[in-house]
Amino acid sequence: FGSAAEFENAAISDHSITFDSNVNRVVISFRDEGNSNYATAIVGAVSGTSISFGSPVVYESANPEAQAITFDSNSNKVVIVYSDIGNGQNGTAIVGTVSGTSISFGSESVFKDAQIEIESRTHTTFNSGINKVIITYMRISDDGAYYAGTVVIGTVSGTDITFGTPVVFNAATSAYST
Repeated sequence: FGSAAEFENAAISDHSITFDSNVNRVVISFRDEGNSNYATAIVGAVSGTSISFGSPVVYESANPEAQAITFDSNSNKVVIVYSDIGNGQNGTAIVGTVSGTSISFGSESVFKDAQIEIESRTHTTFNSGINKVIITYMRISDDGAYYAGTVVIGTVSGTDITFGTPVVFNAATSAYST
């Protein structure tokens, strides 16, 4: 290992990381506790055993629950998924474009217009066979009694993402989705 490199001089939480193979950069999404708990992303460039970072970028001026992030190699974009605390805990995704050590974002897109439980229980990945983003999450059931394991498929176009209909894969309590 090389030396540690600080990318934020305040406490962070709920972080997730992905690799953008289009520009050979890492992207970290996190809750910035030093900036009102805003949802933030930062780009890192690796050289040898060192890493350097660009400036952090706020993509949601609210307190999100844990983010999950993936790289869509078809569109060469990153997709961040989160529970938008500032918007009724709706399941939300946003598309980011990396350039150098900077990142810019499109508009957020809601994939579940209802409260979801996302902390440590949401995962996202990219399926290159079908060029789709796959999100698994737990949503609070209609009667509020349990967490239902749910999956939704997203398609990235430009800086937008659209979704199919969410499908419950486990109607009983789903402790974690992977």
